[in-house]
Amino acid sequence: MQLIDWGIVLGVFAALALVAIVTKRYVRGVAGFLAADRCAGRYLLTLSDGMAGLGAIGIIASFQQNYTAGFGPGWWGGIMAPLMLLLPLTGFIIYRFRETRVLTIAEFYEKRYSKNFRVFAGILAWVAGIVNYGVFPQVTARFFIHFCEIPETYISVGPFDFNLTLGIVMAILLATALLITFRGGQIAIMITDFFQAQFINIVFIILVFSLLLKFGITNVVETLQKAPEGQSMINPYDQADIPNFTLPFFLISAFNVIYTYMAWQGNQAYNASAKTPHDAKMAKILAAWRYGATWVVILLIPIFAYTFLNSDLFTEEAAVVQAEINALDNEGLQRQLTVPIVLKSMLPVGVLGLFVASMLAAAISTDDTYLHSWGSIFIQDVLLPFKKKALDKQQHLKWLKRSILGVAIFVWCFGMLFPLQEYIFMYWAITGAIYVGGAGSVIIGGFYWKRGTTAGAWAGMIIGSTLSVSGVLINNIIWPKLLPKWKEQNPDSQWLQDLPDAFWLDGMELFFFASALAIAAYIVLSLITKPAPGFDMDRLLHRGEYTIAGEHTQEDPHPNRIWRLLGINKEYSKGDKFVVISVFVWTLFWLAVFIFGNVYHLSVGTTEQDWISFWKFNIGTFLFVGIGTTIWFLWGGFRDLGSMFKHLKKVQSDPKKED
Repeated sequence: MQLIDWGIVLGVFAALALVAIVTKRYVRGVAGFLAADRCAGRYLLTLSDGMAGLGAIGIIASFQQNYTAGFGPGWWGGIMAPLMLLLPLTGFIIYRFRETRVLTIAEFYEKRYSKNFRVFAGILAWVAGIVNYGVFPQVTARFFIHFCEIPETYISVGPFDFNLTLGIVMAILLATALLITFRGGQIAIMITDFFQAQFINIVFIILVFSLLLKFGITNVVETLQKAPEGQSMINPYDQADIPNFTLPFFLISAFNVIYTYMAWQGNQAYNASAKTPHDAKMAKILAAWRYGATWVVILLIPIFAYTFLNSDLFTEEAAVVQAEINALDNEGLQRQLTVPIVLKSMLPVGVLGLFVASMLAAAISTDDTYLHSWGSIFIQDVLLPFKKKALDKQQHLKWLKRSILGVAIFVWCFGMLFPLQEYIFMYWAITGAIYVGGAGSVIIGGFYWKRGTTAGAWAGMIIGSTLSVSGVLINNIIWPKLLPKWKEQNPDSQWLQDLPDAFWLDGMELFFFASALAIAAYIVLSLITKPAPGFDMDRLLHRGEYTIAGEHTQEDPHPNRIWRLLGINKEYSKGDKFVVISVFVWTLFWLAVFIFGNVYHLSVGTTEQDWISFWKFNIGTFLFVGIGTTIWFLWGGFRDLGSMFKHLKKVQSDPKKED
């Protein structure tokens, strides 16, 4: 990296620190620290929440996936189209969650089930969360070390060797996230994530055009066409020999989207930060538009990296890069860093700095959000239920900050010690299932089935978590680390020698089986122990006689049929209706393309040239729309930001009155 590149990175770093310092004045109590005083508008929410959910590790995980499977994931991801349409339009879970006026899902557990279950679920969510998050700083730090060519230094402590450079880089990233979180809580996190989202959208558009100019479409296509049969990088139906990221992965992912919708609590503060339930719902609907440019970059950069390593035009440069990749310690690390190492050889000065700065922003946006979430959950859902006397404001904030610091220390230690062996997406699936494997059934059943019982909730959660913990140990410790030693120590044990080098099920498949058994347990136990006449849902959701003034707009008793189909009522302005219709048309169009493409291929057949033409159209469309939505969300986000600051100047937070 050149001086100008480092200048860009340091400039972004300084800007984030400045925002954190400025926003401290607006945190006047626990409600502001935990949920930004519930004053976030839809554009601010959708951008900040999306940025927190993406993260540098999310980008790297997508690089892994798309370098392995090429354009295939871009096609099979079409399975998600109807889900991305129906879940936000119906306000699935998010609307009812906001109606309860709780700050976390675990508080919902207490209202819906019991205090003991709340504590158990809170502990489980926290443990799963910090174990899942534990690899984030490690993966991100390795990216910066290898991308920025930072020299690595090791120290020996007894029989163990530790990467000192890794520890220092992780500490810097976590310290920055702690600064933002401590200074302004959810207010600072949301505002910094908003600016980071806008910055990344713009940088990614620059990045795409820069790489297209360098490689040219013709060279990329010619290189991709050289892939062997069964490993096509273009045709999703010719990928029989590509592991992991094919149709079964995306079918389970579709189930995952529905089953775990809002169950995962890594960004739980955003669920409680909306002005109203309607704003929370609209933020989810707008999410369909926020990923245009990001999706193109995440798909194309691994394709460009593949082209660089396999094209005849870059033979000498590719040999040097491949040697650097081969020098990495293990296969898992090579999978993580292949695309980043290639990328640093592809980008020109200035653009290189912009990309590193965007990855820094993405890393911090996830770190501050996850530190805040898991630290808050430990206090709100594990410790506070045992406190008989309410904490005053200063005590409460002090406890929250100490808990957040504790999470940071844990993930730093975890990152130094834990050997990540799986693909990142697979690790996320199985570690997340420690909690969401059972939580999905408990949340959906709790919001939509009045016959769901506390016994059913306990059964679902215990079974889901037990199976998932077993999966984490099998795929990351037992099979890759212990099994080879056992085989070496027992050469005469035929059954042991016959075991495959990799476990039969990957993390995603283990997640599916754990979740399916948890659902069965929840339903069966609830039916056995069902109460009569059932749980009072009106009281939980503040409906009927429990309605809170100003929370809802009175519904039209005679709505238009089309509006009713789209979930539109009197809460929707003309602008809201336009957004809903645009999302509906956009999603329906790509769903139709997906269905037609599959039917056409299965009935008539497709050629590689057909798929090349499709991908040119697809990427061009998404890039064009991504530029437009970046401008649109820039306007909407700053409008919401101004509204938020006006509200924060007026509000006086009183922790005794928080709800």
